[in-house]
Amino acid sequence: MTARYRQIDWYDAPRYYDIIFDAGTAIECDFLETMRNRYAPTRRTRVLEPACGSGRLVAEMARRGYTVSAFDNNEHMLAYARDRLSRSGLQATLRTMELNEFRFRERFDLAHCLVSTFKYLLNEQRARRHLECTAQALEPGGIYVLGFHLSQYDSDSRTRERWVENRDGTEVTCNTQSWPPDRWRRIERVRTRLTVRENGATQRFETSWKFRTYDAGQVRRLLKTVPQLEHVATYDFTYRADRPRALDDDQFDVILVLRRL
Repeated sequence: MTARYRQIDWYDAPRYYDIIFDAGTAIECDFLETMRNRYAPTRRTRVLEPACGSGRLVAEMARRGYTVSAFDNNEHMLAYARDRLSRSGLQATLRTMELNEFRFRERFDLAHCLVSTFKYLLNEQRARRHLECTAQALEPGGIYVLGFHLSQYDSDSRTRERWVENRDGTEVTCNTQSWPPDRWRRIERVRTRLTVRENGATQRFETSWKFRTYDAGQVRRLLKTVPQLEHVATYDFTYRADRPRALDDDQFDVILVLRRL
């Protein structure tokens, strides 16, 4: 018998989302600090996180002594993030904003968005506007660390990723599946299924969405339209700061380091 999954927006279930991704928090923040020290000549401690989600990186960067501002467009995620900060005795500024239309009065020496959220911007205009807003928010010399998956246009097979994480007796299994990208429409279909086991019960949730697709050439062409940002380095989702990569199609994921001129 095929298991039934209830249709939800998984961003409306921030605790389960957080359980899945929180395991990588320390490694990601170590990487962000290394990027800032290596590529940003400024030495302020102001950090901006677009699409901050459950606030795991917000809290960890605040714990490390940074002054953190962040935003998201999902009120469930923001409420979870505010509660996390309150329980930990930490301070950060959290706002409701959109990826392609945001503005801050202060300026930052580090901004970051690591888990392919950028690909929710489904056309070139929105993607470019996001980069322009980020550039405006950075100090001259400040950097934006932007991570997302590239698309393999010559592939005709689905890709799958699976994670299993536990916290306080709650086990969350996350299965994410991507369909072959549409080269001409620049769209790929993605589905995530969560299986949650807690208190002796099992719940199953499913979320589907679309991403904009990029290969390395399309990334380079987009970056040329935002001359305020200089592409200074590329890494991948291993977060190995000692292993810079070329921006090419030999890798499935990229982390771009973009510096404000």
